[in-house]
Amino acid sequence: MGLRVITDDAGHRVEGDAGDVDVMNAFLEHLSIRNFSPATRRAYAFDLLNFLRFLTARALRLDAVAPADLFDYLDWQQKSFRGARSAVVVRLSSRAGPAPATMNRRIAPVRGLFEYAVVVGVCARNPVRAVGAGHGRVGRHV
Repeated sequence: MGLRVITDDAGHRVEGDAGDVDVMNAFLEHLSIRNFSPATRRAYAFDLLNFLRFLTARALRLDAVAPADLFDYLDWQQKSFRGARSAVVVRLSSRAGPAPATMNRRIAPVRGLFEYAVVVGVCARNPVRAVGAGHGRVGRHV
């Protein structure tokens, strides 16, 4: 059976025969308990499905993911997008692949999944480094 997102009484969840499906679904249930909106939980489910497809393609498990694998994940999204072109798609821009905002949005649920996996003892560490205060661009003072 392939990997997919299904909707049931509990909300959205990932279905398939990959090894980390149970952890992802427990995380999605955790989001429900924390009162995340249904739209957010749906988006997280599809983003986690995307990440699970990457893990499956690389034969990786959550507890074996290293920080460098996240760079491979970002690269994989660009490559899988380019490989999935259809003759009936009309391109509106010359840029290939998901937009930077989409890539950042897809990393947020992955970071949350690893934080959850560390707390419940599935993973020893979170390979997705959170950006803390003091990082990024600083405004100019006049």
